[in-house]
Parts: sequence; C-alpha cells; structure tokens
Amino acid sequence: MYDRALLQALATDKGDRHYTDLAERLKVAPATAWRLWTGKTAPSARVAAAVEQVYGLPASRLLKLAPSEQVKAAA
Repeated sequence: MYDRALLQALATDKGDRHYTDLAERLKVAPATAWRLWTGKTAPSARVAAAVEQVYGLPASRLLKLAPSEQVKAAA
C-alpha cells in the first residue's frame, strides 16, 4: 500500500500544490506524478528513492504492507 496523503502533505509543505510541481521536483513525467498524486499507482523503487532524497520521507513510511501482506511477512 502507498500513502499518497503523506506524500501530498510533504509536497504541499514544500510548496508543491499540483502534481506538475511534484513531477518537476522528482524529475518524473507529469503522467507519473499524476498517478502518484491521485493514488492510482505506487512509486517505483527509483521514484521512492527520489521522494526520500527530495522530501526526506523514507520508503518504509511511504510504502506500507497491506494487511494480508503483513500476515504473510509475520509467518
């Protein structure tokens, strides 16, 4: 699972109020930024690393295991 609200909050705190701002800051295509902004897709490893570098948000906080995946991981 991907916490888009957390990414949006951090981006907004940095002055990024639109997905195009996110695209520019992360150096990704606007379509990719739109999918991240709207929660349509989770970030790739490269984008998660860019989020950590730009916004200081570790991938472990951005990407969370779904409840069913948590059960599998605990087993």
